[in-house]
Amino acid sequence: MNSVKSDKRNIVVVGGSYVGLKAVEFLANAMHESHNILLIEKNSHFHACALLVHFTSVTLTLPQHLFAFPRFAVLPGYEHLAFIPYSNAFHACPPGSSSLIRGLVSVVSPGKVEYTEVLSSSQEKKSLDYDYLVVATGTYMPPIAGKKEGIEGMKVRQEAVRKAQRVVVVGGGAVGVQTATDIKDIYPAKSVTLIHSRDRLMQTFHPKMHEVIMDRCTELGIDVILGDRVKVPQGGFPTDGSEFEVELTSGRKVPADLAFMSTGQPPAASFLPRALLSPTTGRVLVKPTLQLQDPAYAHVFAIGDVAETGGPRQARPGFKQAEIVSKNVRRLYEGNGEGQLETYKPDLAGIHLSLGIKRNIKFREPASAGGEPTYSVEDDGQEDVGAASRAWKMWAPGVQDYYS
Repeated sequence: MNSVKSDKRNIVVVGGSYVGLKAVEFLANAMHESHNILLIEKNSHFHACALLVHFTSVTLTLPQHLFAFPRFAVLPGYEHLAFIPYSNAFHACPPGSSSLIRGLVSVVSPGKVEYTEVLSSSQEKKSLDYDYLVVATGTYMPPIAGKKEGIEGMKVRQEAVRKAQRVVVVGGGAVGVQTATDIKDIYPAKSVTLIHSRDRLMQTFHPKMHEVIMDRCTELGIDVILGDRVKVPQGGFPTDGSEFEVELTSGRKVPADLAFMSTGQPPAASFLPRALLSPTTGRVLVKPTLQLQDPAYAHVFAIGDVAETGGPRQARPGFKQAEIVSKNVRRLYEGNGEGQLETYKPDLAGIHLSLGIKRNIKFREPASAGGEPTYSVEDDGQEDVGAASRAWKMWAPGVQDYYS
């Protein structure tokens, strides 16, 4: 990691995933002469939950994402690629401008952030003063002690899938769809049931997305149940391979010996006062400038999945938000008023979603209400969803030890 100069004031970024790392890069290049850029991240490695890829076709040219964690949790042999060391994460930043603090943030207040160092046995709270702070914590995932523990956890899940005969996937969003189609593609003899509470899969997208996914589920032999909710037992479903029934609110019961919950994670914003969060979604309330709505937090920004921006919660829009924040921080530092700050306009939603090991869809929403989406379905997917060729080169160029 780069070391920073102590005589400069601080800009703090909380959260070291895609959007947080991109925020560090933009801020370091814009503000390194006057400020240290400090990244606070609780995990030891960057988690390649989703992999940034680029695709180009006759009608589509945009960066999109494939989900790595769901793939590596069911397909053995690639789990070591899911955890990328931070050792060269700041390669695009000016030398000496940025550094990593491995810590868990507990409180953000105007001008100060409190955290606990993960590797410290004392659990003593520390604090940092900041001039500007960016919240880029995404959604909540339980912390993983290290890469070894993360790999072992994935291997346990892979083995559970291998042994199972009746798999139920709960949740028809992107992760649920990929999990169901991956399992059925890898293990065609298994029974796979996908259950979704809405009347169509991927319901935030144009209905054509649902149609394409349903055709693929029919082709693979996946049973799809729509418009019915799962009654999750207290303590969750069994994980020991024993047989059980997944009960639905309609009274229907689906036999299973393994169940995946893919209903999403809450925003990771518990360290902020509740008044700063949306009462319905729990995401951070922000202005179009991406500053927090509360004027007391005018020097705090939120971007990515944790922020209530009105845009799609994907890395590509998050990168755009990170760039806007870096420009706005620079303008605030130079004394410009809020009326001179850049604003974020929600992006057009798009996704690159795998529907099995090779099959994938590249989908972009209509540009206007009543319009038609742009999409293509192809069979050019890779087993590792491009982790080694893309994610490692992006965040750890020159690092060849995929097991470290």
